[in-house]
Order: sequence, then structure tokens, then C-alpha cells
Amino acid sequence: MGKLIFIIIIVLLAYWIIKARKQPNTKTESLTDASEDMVRCVHCGVHLPESESIVSKGKYFCSDKHYHKHIESE
Repeated sequence: MGKLIFIIIIVLLAYWIIKARKQPNTKTESLTDASEDMVRCVHCGVHLPESESIVSKGKYFCSDKHYHKHIESE
């Protein structure tokens, strides 16, 4: 009886390994599609996605507050 259970476990492991190799890795593909350029806030230096930044005269800011502080300091 113990040999039968051992053989069933081996067959299931082999099936699982073969099935895993045939399926494409969709997680990696979705990460490459969602990649975006990162930019650095001129005021504080934090990095953030370009779509979430505030752009003024080619400079990137992480918030309105930092944008206004930078303008005041110029």
C-alpha cells in the first residue's frame, strides 16, 4: 500500500512539473507592459512615476507644495 501512495505522489509531481513548464509566465509579461519612466522631484529628490509628477519648464515635482516652494526659492 505504501508503494502505491509513493507512485501516485511521483506521478502527480511529474504532472505538475510538466504542466508548469508548458504555461507561459504571464506575471513577467504584465510587469513589462506596465513599466513606466521614473523621475526625480527637483525639490526633495524622491523618485516617482512620470505620470504622477507635476512638470514645469522640464522639471519634475512630486506635489504642488514642492512646486510652489521651488518657485519661491528661485
